[in-house]
Amino acid sequence: MAIKHTAVSYYGISYVEHAVADFKEMKEHGCNTVILALTEFDMEFWFPNIIDIVKAAHEVGLRVLADTWGIGKFFGGENVSLFLQNNIHHRQVSAYTGEVLPAACFNTNAFRDYFQKLCLKIARETEVDGFFWDEPHYAYPTPSLDGAGNDWSCRCPECMRKFEAYYGYEMPRVANEDVKQFRWREALFTLSDTSRKIKEVNPNLEITCCVLATQDDYYITELRGYDKWDDVASCPYFDVFSTTIIPWETGDGFFKNIAERTVNIAKKYGKQAERWIMGYNKQPEDWDKIDRIVDMYVELGVDRIATWTYRGGYGTILAAKEPLKLWDKIGETYRRVLTKE
Repeated sequence: MAIKHTAVSYYGISYVEHAVADFKEMKEHGCNTVILALTEFDMEFWFPNIIDIVKAAHEVGLRVLADTWGIGKFFGGENVSLFLQNNIHHRQVSAYTGEVLPAACFNTNAFRDYFQKLCLKIARETEVDGFFWDEPHYAYPTPSLDGAGNDWSCRCPECMRKFEAYYGYEMPRVANEDVKQFRWREALFTLSDTSRKIKEVNPNLEITCCVLATQDDYYITELRGYDKWDDVASCPYFDVFSTTIIPWETGDGFFKNIAERTVNIAKKYGKQAERWIMGYNKQPEDWDKIDRIVDMYVELGVDRIATWTYRGGYGTILAAKEPLKLWDKIGETYRRVLTKE
């Protein structure tokens, strides 16, 4: 087994000459792919530079994936959303309380059109190699005193209309099997339909869907919309099935469980398997754990390794305690496994 691609995410899309220096450093750290974390503001304000930055990454020898980072708060990301700023409607709604949540309802036509327009602009006007769907998820309402509870989203007017048109009765507040199927189906359609249209622009554009590595706690609950891994991996427009970061303090057994499940599902549907490692916020107490976990991924048949984020989050609120040391250690591991036969 061998790792085909080693990736790192990157926020710095403002100036090409600075990005080039960073891209060279990524290459020195064993990366062959950069995942550009593109915000809605970036798309509105910096788009001319995005075009040139993609070209510059290619000249350095990096593949480039566009990450629709935090768009509508549908995807993972700490950035703010222009869609939410500019739309007081089309937001997700708590089923139990009716609270309007700070996340776009991605089942609405308004958001789907907005999202597709951004993606197709990237596909048509830049030379990216593909797209990265970054932790797509339904928002989770505020937890009760008893924990996350059974509340869910989205029960907005448009979801309710769609549900009743399909099932013939009003969408209940307590989630039943029909509600669960509806949420899974609509969530997947939002990404599969956009992916289909991207492939119509250029069939060679690669699509990665990265879902939450579920363990059914408050944040990584089994009810976020993409937890039916078979449905996600079987989508004909996705090329890579990816699962998200696990904190370093988690036991090795859980890392193995998620990796085995990821590989099995990916291979079942003829997709490549990708696992992520944490390169920000928290670092392992034992630096050897990075090698141990990555070697486990190699042995289990993982095709790709990715890390969030460049330089260990140096200079951000999410920086690791020793961000540059963490980045160097990940680079050392990347160089070793990328050349490993």
